[in-house]
Amino acid sequence: MIIMINGAFGAGKTTVANQLLKCISNSMIYDPEEVGYMLRNIITDELKTPDEQTDNFQDMELWKMLVVKVAELLRNKYDKNIIVPMTIFNKAYFHYIFNGFKEIDDRTYHFCLIAKEETIFERLRQRGELEGNWCFQQTAKCLESYKDTCFEEYIMTDGVDIADVVKTIETRIRCLTMLT
Repeated sequence: MIIMINGAFGAGKTTVANQLLKCISNSMIYDPEEVGYMLRNIITDELKTPDEQTDNFQDMELWKMLVVKVAELLRNKYDKNIIVPMTIFNKAYFHYIFNGFKEIDDRTYHFCLIAKEETIFERLRQRGELEGNWCFQQTAKCLESYKDTCFEEYIMTDGVDIADVVKTIETRIRCLTMLT
């Protein structure tokens, strides 16, 4: 099983993923940001194609390809359920990765954690992000993009305890698993 936990920076993805890890047996966390950091260190600006000349490593074509490939390798090598916390709001990238994950395991589920902008900003400040930095700048783009129904299933996290978010995901997975 592959569980995608999507949402804006500060929505609670990593916290939820870490709690899910404790609840879902035979599981591991795979953070695609690590793939992005690696590519950012390897692919210099001189090597980037014109459409990759952005401040977002997700715009590097190799990123989405490697995200799927690494998930496949992890799944094949370790035979674990994979929990994937990630902020992905580009629809084309999302479809590529989601469909790639589905090819690896048809039990691939996506949950998008939603919160109000004020809540997200407060969480970003609490975790030490500087006001106005890159994470803050992505919030409006994320919230606007997540209105598209391709990002369903939504879970509102404003004023909701992490344990309740995790329980919602577990319950939904059980229901979806029974349907297949």
